[in-house]
Amino acid sequence: MSLVIIKQTKMPIPKKVLEELGLSEREAKVYLSSLELGPSPVQKIASKAGINRTTAYFNLESLLKRGLVSTIKKGVKDYFIAESPEQLELLLSKQEQDMRAKKEALSEIIPELKNLFSYAGERPVVRFYEGVEGLKAIQEDYLRSSKKKDIVYGFISLDYLFDIFPSQEKDYTSRRIQKGITSKIIYTRKAGPLTGATKKEVLREARFIPMDKFPFTCGINIYGKNKMAIVSYTGKLVGVIIESSEIAKTFKAIFDLSWEAAEKYNYKKT
Repeated sequence: MSLVIIKQTKMPIPKKVLEELGLSEREAKVYLSSLELGPSPVQKIASKAGINRTTAYFNLESLLKRGLVSTIKKGVKDYFIAESPEQLELLLSKQEQDMRAKKEALSEIIPELKNLFSYAGERPVVRFYEGVEGLKAIQEDYLRSSKKKDIVYGFISLDYLFDIFPSQEKDYTSRRIQKGITSKIIYTRKAGPLTGATKKEVLREARFIPMDKFPFTCGINIYGKNKMAIVSYTGKLVGVIIESSEIAKTFKAIFDLSWEAAEKYNYKKT
């Protein structure tokens, strides 16, 4: 008759599960050590958990608040006792209650958060530029934001523009034409209407308005899907790009109104 010896193996306790229930890694170690040891002083639990006494005491205090350990006095020493694992179910129930409360609180503020989100989506994006290089960057944005057959609408003072960009036709206009972007402008000029301002081959429509009646020294352009730019041609050179569908749409309407009104000032120069 042979004797069969069955070796009983101890299944590892899933510390990770305890962590998923909300315990920290060290809290889980301390709780499991207390559970295995039974009533024990801090030092013994710390040694079992592989941490120092101070850290063990700190985590035992935390577990006390969670109701997962309790204490008894033995002489002058405090002994810590792990509560029944069933207490973990109560911990989970509390977490579920807390989660329901958080969901209810979130449901109450969702409408307000949606309003804030909508408002942020409608808020114009504004970018500022300075100096000649800044104004060049704005012109680059006209080209970058427009595609073939798009139209850039503008109010322009040609005298001031050419003072800043004497090679405007070469540096900007030629590139605009290459991209197939049309320019539609209302312009002022001290010497009066410019011959050939409107030309199909340069993809440009232009209408003149007299400078003495409309002495603007800034340029305004509406372009892309939702952009407009304002640039100052005198004094400190500054510019701003505003990205807003509503603002761009409104200035486009102002341009259309001005375009109709400018018709009476246009004639062939003799």
